[in-house]
This record gives sequence, C-alpha cells and structure tokens, in this order.
Amino acid sequence: MKETIGVCLIGAGRAGMIHANNFRAKVPWARLVAVSDPSEQACRNACRELEIERYYLDHREALQDSDIGAVVIVAPTQHHRRIAVDCANAGKHILCEKPMAMTSVECDEMIAAAEKNHVNLQIGFMRRFDESFRKAKEAVDAGEIGDVVHIRSITRGPSKPQEWMYDIEKSNGPLAEVNSHDIDCIRWFSGSEVQTLYAVAGNYRNREIAKKYPGFYDNVVMTGKLKNGAQFTVEGAQYVEYGYDARVEVLGTKGVVTVGRSEAYHIQVINKNGRCAPFVASWTSLFKDAYLEEDIRFIRCVVEGTEPEVTGVDGKMAVTVVEAGNRSIRENAIVML
Repeated sequence: MKETIGVCLIGAGRAGMIHANNFRAKVPWARLVAVSDPSEQACRNACRELEIERYYLDHREALQDSDIGAVVIVAPTQHHRRIAVDCANAGKHILCEKPMAMTSVECDEMIAAAEKNHVNLQIGFMRRFDESFRKAKEAVDAGEIGDVVHIRSITRGPSKPQEWMYDIEKSNGPLAEVNSHDIDCIRWFSGSEVQTLYAVAGNYRNREIAKKYPGFYDNVVMTGKLKNGAQFTVEGAQYVEYGYDARVEVLGTKGVVTVGRSEAYHIQVINKNGRCAPFVASWTSLFKDAYLEEDIRFIRCVVEGTEPEVTGVDGKMAVTVVEAGNRSIRENAIVML
C-alpha cells in the first residue's frame, strides 16, 4: 500500500479552507491532520468545520508533529518565504499558494531550501488544473490556431480589497494578488518568458483611501512582448462588484482560442425582460474542481517522488513580472526583463 501523507493547513482563511476540505476527504493517499493559524478563533472554527482536533498557533510547532508530511501554505504573501523555508528545513513537502513570495530573491531562497532538503515545492496556480484551461492549452500546443501572436488574460474580482491589500509594500498590489494567475497563463500558453512590458494603473473604485495609501491601484493594464516574439496583455481589476470574471484569449496566425466562463450555471434564460444567466460570484465556485485536481496532483507527486507540474521556478517568474510591472507603474517606463 502506498504511504498516506499527513497534511497540515497553514492559514485558515477562505482559500485555505478550500484546500483543507479537499484533503479532509477527497484526495487519495492524504489525510488532513492539523491546522495552523495565529488566530486561535480561526483555528477552532476550522477544526470544527473539518472535524479534527489538532491545531497550532505557530507553524513551527506544527513542524515538530511527526504525523505531518506535507503542508499547504495559504498565509499572507509577506510570510510565505519564512514559512516555506521553515517547512523545507523540517522535511515537509510544500504546496504554496500564489503569489509565491514578495520578491524574486525570496523565491530563490524558497527554491534553494526545497532542493537542499529534497522536498517538493508546488505553487498554487490552479488554472493549470482546470479542465477547460487544459483543453485550451492542448489546442494551442497542437497548432490548431497556428503560431501564437497575442495572449490576453483578464481577471476581475468583485470584492472590496482587505485593508492590508491597500499597502503595496505588504501586498505588491493587484498585479500580485489578482493577476499572478494571468501572468502564469501568459507563460504557460506561450511557452516563453516576458521580454519587455509597460503597465499603467489607477485607483478608481477605492478613492476614499487614496490619501492614506497613495500607491494603491485597483485597475491595471500591462502589455508587452515575449521572448518568442508574441505579444501579451494582462488586465486586472478589484471591486468590480458585478461578479468574478476570468478569461483568456489566445490569438494565432490561423485562429483563436478562448477559455473562461462568466455564467454561474450552464444555462441561458432569455425572455422579454432580457434576462440571462447569473454571473459567477466567486473564484471559489468557478475553480472548485481545479483546486481539487491541484491538491490531488500535489500528493501524487509526493507519493511517487516526481516533480510538480507547477514548480518554484514558475512561481518565481510570475513574481519577477509583478516586480517589473510595479516598477513600470511607478516610473511610467517600459521595463526590459
């Protein structure tokens, strides 16, 4: 029989609980054994929902638990490097949510720690595990649209940003929090890296915080050129209110591939009032199956001793583009990577 991997969730927020519920009952060869969060109330609430008893207020205490073989890091981005390095040094395999870290240097430290301790480090770009996105990738790779000319990726979130997100020094802005998935999709669909970029941004929906957080932006457009000659555009927005909107368009020399849906259900109702299908309310429902597949693949790699599909290098490259994009916004300049 294959080894069963004990998993600890580090960060008991909304995204963390998606992973936790998967590992609790849906991921073969894995069992959720503990939760770690600095908030004791969050830990107690999570344990009640997950029907487990073990929790730790400090992730370092969890790393002394011999039942834990792997961790899922869903803490705020500014803590990812410290937690991941601690986990790697303790010999725990790591699934780290995006953004991987605050800087590319921090990403390098995480990658080095994982390699040194021979543990897996997988980054949470769950769109790569979504069935529709994978089908679109297969079509592009098969040459069904000819050579890739331009990739356009959009993510717009409905919710008002949390207070810490307004501080660019703590969040790296929407380019990191919202558009990390888009940046990864650009790299994934093109098979190339960003060569040059230019980004413009502004605060349009959260103007009441402009004086306190003058560097914050809730809308951003970034465009540029890839090393293979293709072009790209990334668009991000927070607090759009109308729903969660995530779409990718890949234009080729002989056709186009589009992926992503906005309707909450696979139905359309049209009548004299012009009614149509409700819009997707949240990423938690749109990518529910992708999160599960991501978690399954993570444990499979741990059990089989294989490399994750989404590596630390993938996470680092997205962070590198975020750094360059924020620099372009600050300096109003084209940035070459």
